[in-house]
Amino acid sequence: MKSLRRLIPLLLMLAALAAAGWWFTRPKAIPVVVHEVARGTVEATLANTRAGEIEACQRTKMATIVGGRIEYLGVKEGDRVQAGQVLMRLWHGDLDARLAVNQAQLATARQRVREACTVADNAAREAERQAQLVKRGFVSASLEEKARTEARARRATCDTARADVATAQAQIDATTTERQRLVLVAPFAGTVAKITGELGEISIPSPPGVPTPPAIDLIDDSCLYVTAPMDEVDAPKIQPGQPVRITLEALAGRVFDGRVKRVAPYITAVEKQARTVEVDVDFVHPEEAKGMLVGYSADVEIVLATRPDTLRIPTAALREGSKVLVVEDGRLVERTLKTGVANWEYTEVLEGLNAGERIVTSLEREGVKAGAHVAAEPGSR
Repeated sequence: MKSLRRLIPLLLMLAALAAAGWWFTRPKAIPVVVHEVARGTVEATLANTRAGEIEACQRTKMATIVGGRIEYLGVKEGDRVQAGQVLMRLWHGDLDARLAVNQAQLATARQRVREACTVADNAAREAERQAQLVKRGFVSASLEEKARTEARARRATCDTARADVATAQAQIDATTTERQRLVLVAPFAGTVAKITGELGEISIPSPPGVPTPPAIDLIDDSCLYVTAPMDEVDAPKIQPGQPVRITLEALAGRVFDGRVKRVAPYITAVEKQARTVEVDVDFVHPEEAKGMLVGYSADVEIVLATRPDTLRIPTAALREGSKVLVVEDGRLVERTLKTGVANWEYTEVLEGLNAGERIVTSLEREGVKAGAHVAAEPGSR
């Protein structure tokens, strides 16, 4: 018994030493960020690859068809104009003089018509009178024939005079058309964005293949939309009518509802490895776009599908092969999931997890792998 009593302290000391050794040599728990699996809304979305921009439904960069000196400039940059308003006119004194000559020629031709046709009417009546006299035997048939020949000649002269009137009118129309080539008229109501040229300067239209600034840039800012480039691989998924969220750098914090209006029928290659399709997006509430400037940079997020009240996890928690690391009794267990709708923020879980389970989202940390002993950082949920 005495020997047993002597051994008990020794055994206790050895047990304490073993426990201390295990404590100091045990693997330390890796601090990780965890997320509790819960239900919520998941959307499948697409975002533009480069910044889009605000565009006007109507915008025209106007220039005269022919060149000349600016004689009249009726607007300033920023002015609002009405449809049909004259904005700019080049000098056309030579055409004014030609138009005056054409109008004088028309007046003369009309006077000749009155004279020639009056004579033709008289000749026709005389021919009819001679015909009646022939029937009564008062004059010979040759006199009737002579009267009818004179009537036909006078009628031909009348018709020629009328043709001269038509020719004179055509000349006036031609000169008027030439004058219109020197005048810029607003095709729609809008705002003058830019004017190139000053009063008295020479305005020259763009030669073929040589882009030059337009004389007047007119914008209809009452109707705005967004155009944005989307990756070509996403083009088959985009259809007109799909809902869109619009954000603008100039109006940070605001989100505008949109709707896909048009998907371009061709691919644009701006740079190598950057092939995109242009997508036009209308504002669902056009009044919200009032006051926006054409050219504002904009981003769009097209909503392809929505899953409300579904089991979801942060997309950042997914590993290759749709695998996640689940925390079970302080250790990590790898599971393979069946996923559904996903975006950059959340992924829908169809099979493999239950609500309330905890998964690791800090996958980039050293030692985070299946079997590792972990501890949730404070604030993790």
